Amino acid sequence: MMINLRKVFLLTLVLLSSSFVVFCQAIQSPLELTYKKVDTLQLGLKIFYPPGYKKGEQHPTIVFFFGGGWTGGSIAQFEPHALHFAAKNMVAVLVDYRVKTRHNTSPFESVKDAKSAIRYLRKNAEELGIDANSIIASGGSAGGHLAAACFTNESLNESTDDLATSAKPNALVLFNPVIDNGKDGYGFERIGENYITFSPFHNIKKGFPPTIFFLGTNDKLIPVTTAEMFKKKIEEVGSRCELFLYKDQPHGFFNKEPFLSETIAKADQFLLSLHYIK
Repeated sequence: MMINLRKVFLLTLVLLSSSFVVFCQAIQSPLELTYKKVDTLQLGLKIFYPPGYKKGEQHPTIVFFFGGGWTGGSIAQFEPHALHFAAKNMVAVLVDYRVKTRHNTSPFESVKDAKSAIRYLRKNAEELGIDANSIIASGGSAGGHLAAACFTNESLNESTDDLATSAKPNALVLFNPVIDNGKDGYGFERIGENYITFSPFHNIKKGFPPTIFFLGTNDKLIPVTTAEMFKKKIEEVGSRCELFLYKDQPHGFFNKEPFLSETIAKADQFLLSLHYIK
């Protein structure tokens, strides 16, 4: 019997569309909160809950910081990821933070905001349905830097933060992250000699959280050799780092298909191995 490929194709589209509608209906509208006030500025975050979430549950939580060189960017960048991981029975959070174009600030304020956000989520974990001991920080490019810096940077803290609450994530999911801010790395012209404390690459220590790292081999901002050294340094202190290289791909490759799906699938396996996804 001859198969009508056109009918098969149309049926597939209908099924995919139906699945997508059900998926979107299952994920609740995000909860929008202010996590920090700086003078008259209010910095917000969006929290996506798993389907069927009930008050009183505590879930592993993944927190996303957008990229943009600490200069621009939008929380919308990681909304596909947030929807995906919420469907995987995690809480997913998109964080806004201060950047140069919108707030005339430096990368130092961006780090302070990232740490404030993690502290806010951990301090209010019970109320927000978050497992305070299962917070994964994630981000792309400068956002990846912020995710890592929440663990590595001890010196930058907002004066209004409660330092008794840790800003350190329990794991990292990094998409072509800016990890080296030294003289041969990215952002030195803005960071200067403060790279000694600002740069994750220069502050790897025992207890570093398990990490997964995605990078294109044609990335002009983060050399493959830097990523390989980062992995080696993490392993030397007894921690885990999985590095996935994507041949000939440029900076930001993970934002588009097929790499969007491929990197998310790898992140799934990583988080599954840590028991954050069931």
